[in-house]
Amino acid sequence: MDEHAPLPLPPGRHVELPGRGTTFVRELDGPRDAPPLLLLHGWTATADLNFYAMFPELAGRYHVLAMDHRGHGRGIRSSARFRLEDCADDAAALLEVLDVPPAIVVGYSMGGPVAQLLWRRHRERVEGLVLCATSRNFAGSPTAKATFSLFPPVALAGRVVPESIRAAAFERLLARRNAGATEWFQSEMLLHDPVALAEAGGAIGRFTSHEWIGEVDVPTAVVVTEYDQVVPPSRQLKLAAAIPGTTVHRVPGQHTVVATEPHLFAPVLRDALASVVARLRTRGERR
Repeated sequence: MDEHAPLPLPPGRHVELPGRGTTFVRELDGPRDAPPLLLLHGWTATADLNFYAMFPELAGRYHVLAMDHRGHGRGIRSSARFRLEDCADDAAALLEVLDVPPAIVVGYSMGGPVAQLLWRRHRERVEGLVLCATSRNFAGSPTAKATFSLFPPVALAGRVVPESIRAAAFERLLARRNAGATEWFQSEMLLHDPVALAEAGGAIGRFTSHEWIGEVDVPTAVVVTEYDQVVPPSRQLKLAAAIPGTTVHRVPGQHTVVATEPHLFAPVLRDALASVVARLRTRGERR
C-alpha cells in the first residue's frame, strides 16, 4: 500500500480508456509551461516500483504521468493475449483522455519497446524519447531465445488453471523469490496478473524494432546501464547508434539501478531529459 512506500508517492487515480479498460496513473503537476513526461515502467514492475525514487527528482520541473501497463499492478485487465502494441495504444489513449500535449516518453526496460511502438503507431503523441536500460530486441543470443521461449507455454498453462489456484501459486512463488523484500514491494507484486506477466515475457522475446528504429525523427536520448546483466550494454549502445542524433548517457549501475541506487540514476536521467528538451527548444526556434 502507498503508506508503506519508501518515499511519498504522487496522487494516483484510475482512468477509464474508452473501449480499452481502466488503468491507473500517478500524476505530478509542474509549472504551466513544463514539458509533459510519460513514464513507462519495465516488465514485472509497476509505475511505483520502477519510478518511486524519480518522482521527487522530476517534481517542479515537468508535468509527470506514470501509468501501470496492462496486466501489471493496477493496469488494465483483459482476457486478450498481452501485446506490447496494446500497451502503446493504451498510453496514447491515456494522453488523449487526459488532454495532454505531445509528451517526452521515458521507457525503462520493457517500457522501451512500448515507447518505441508509441512513437511508431502514434507519432502525434510523442515529442521526444528517453530510452533506458533497453534495446531494439532482446532475444539475440541462443540462451536468451531459449529463455524467452519458455514463457508462452507457461502462460498457456496458466490460462487453464483455476484462478484461485493460480493466485495461490503466484503468491508462493513471490514469497520464495522475494524473501526479505519489504511489505510494500510484496504488495505491489501481488497486484500483477501472472498470466499477463508470462505473456509479456513472450512478447518481449518476439519484439524487434531493427527494421524501423532508424526512422525515429524526434530528439532521443539513451540511458545505458553499464553493469546491466539483463540487457547487455552493448545492445543498449546499438539502439543508440541506430537512431540518428541520439545522445548517450551512462550510469554505473545494474538493470534495477533506477530503484536500488536512485542517487546514481537520477542525475543521469536529468541530463538525458535536459538534452531532449534543449533540442526541442532549438527545433522550436528554427520554425
